[in-house]
Amino acid sequence: MKVSQIMKQAVETCVPDDNLSMAAKKMWDFDIGWLPVVDLNKQVIGIITDRDICMAGYTQGRALFEIPVSVAMSKSVFSCASNDTIAAAEEEMRLHQVRRLPVIASDGKVEGVLSINDLAREVERELTGTKQEITTKELTDTLATICEPRASQLQARLQ
Repeated sequence: MKVSQIMKQAVETCVPDDNLSMAAKKMWDFDIGWLPVVDLNKQVIGIITDRDICMAGYTQGRALFEIPVSVAMSKSVFSCASNDTIAAAEEEMRLHQVRRLPVIASDGKVEGVLSINDLAREVERELTGTKQEITTKELTDTLATICEPRASQLQARLQ
């Protein structure tokens, strides 16, 4: 099965010059925890999460409307393509401990989003069928890996 078959096509975005308050409002209004950050050509150049906003507000000691998205966004973009298998996308999520992947077209523009919720719903659908592309164990392993605190990973690497 391909990512295009289960991804959500409606994707809200923001730009680096938006402030964190604007990004948080968009997340609240659309009940999402993540926005791709796009440049003037609509190509994805970063990701901002609700946690990024909280941590930036805390560490900067300034109001969210004073902090541009560019300060808090992650410039590491882990993504997939619409013609990737959902198994490959799930592995990408596990590898990079992310809950969502922007689905990027060949021109670098975002065309959708694939979330861990989409994968969980697909596993549920597959459980009632005969073919299972992602097993429940693989999904459980991915969830456990994504949710593992990065601090414990860093501590383990230092030992």
